[in-house]
Amino acid sequence: MAASHIEWLDKFLPKPNTASGREQLRAGIGATVGLMLTAFLSYFFLSGKSGMAFLVAPMGASSVLLFGVPASPLAQPWSVFGGNVVSAIVGVTCASVIDNPMLAAPLAGGFAIVCMFLLRCLHPPGGAVALTAVLAGPAVHAAGYEFAFVQVGLNSALMVVAALVYNNLTGRRYPHTQQSGMQPVHDTRDLVPTERVGFTRGDLDAVLQSYDQVLDVSRDDLENIIVATEMKAHERRFGIITCGDIMSKDAITVDFSTELKQAWHLLRHHDLRALPVLNRARRVIGIVAQSDFLKHSDLDDYVSFAERLRRFLMSSPDTHSEKPEVVGQIMVAKVLTARAHTPIVELVPMMSNSGLHHIPVVDDDNRFVGMVSQSDLLASLYEGRLAQLAALKPA
Repeated sequence: MAASHIEWLDKFLPKPNTASGREQLRAGIGATVGLMLTAFLSYFFLSGKSGMAFLVAPMGASSVLLFGVPASPLAQPWSVFGGNVVSAIVGVTCASVIDNPMLAAPLAGGFAIVCMFLLRCLHPPGGAVALTAVLAGPAVHAAGYEFAFVQVGLNSALMVVAALVYNNLTGRRYPHTQQSGMQPVHDTRDLVPTERVGFTRGDLDAVLQSYDQVLDVSRDDLENIIVATEMKAHERRFGIITCGDIMSKDAITVDFSTELKQAWHLLRHHDLRALPVLNRARRVIGIVAQSDFLKHSDLDDYVSFAERLRRFLMSSPDTHSEKPEVVGQIMVAKVLTARAHTPIVELVPMMSNSGLHHIPVVDDDNRFVGMVSQSDLLASLYEGRLAQLAALKPA
């Protein structure tokens, strides 16, 4: 969770003792805000509809999912809106066809579940919506399908919008789209490096298919949990080596205004592949790699490589030229960093699967303290493995 996204909220929140306490408090505040906004706006839009309540009770259950577990497949927009509206339609239909509520209510609940499964919008509060349509009384029966499309539909849509705004403002991704960490970055059919020696996406899909039950966790979250578990097991077996133990501390850095020619000279002179870009407070604001120079050199073929790169690095006498002149104009601003106390096993998927070659290391104040390269990581893992084998060798 990005800390910068929740700083505004932390000013108003008491400080629970645990991270889970913070999540519980955040969920409670979100549900309160979402229900209040939904009730107010629904009352405004439905005030002219006689006999219609401005808020149906199952919205309270929907708020638990939307704000308590927004990553759940059962809490995604189509699940909430589709599940509630479809269930309301089923409930209204059962109430109008079957006079006996003792029979209509169970059938409404059962058929609502079947319809939600078929339409891939399973949402537990939908079962309560179906029962509400049967048991709520004459006012709902008189409204008929208007209850489903107007009242339930409006309540559900407003709740989803409230969850969309609140969850993203507090740093939680919603809707929770699938974002696998095992996507190849080189546009080839090869598996990512960690899949070649660990579990694969196919393995996970096969297990989920044979599990034959609904899991209240997204597939990508489950994948990340398994990867994190493997990393913890690796730490337990091989010990903990941190980024601070292996990083290069005398790292060459540049700032935003460093001229491209100077930065290229530093890369070549020190035989480096990338340079971290720091501000005056020594915080990382970007990274510039050899590939960034090549990308902006408009290289069409190998024959013109040297000449095009030379022209790119030459300062332009035209003050109105759009050609980049300083590092800040070609650097990659979105940089993954690691803490000095971060175990190096956490860098393995970042480097191997994401194609990163260098990761800046920062302290607890987010100030730059060093650099970890792929060669640093390989050397430490190799030495760690040798140390383990030596410890197992009989005297």
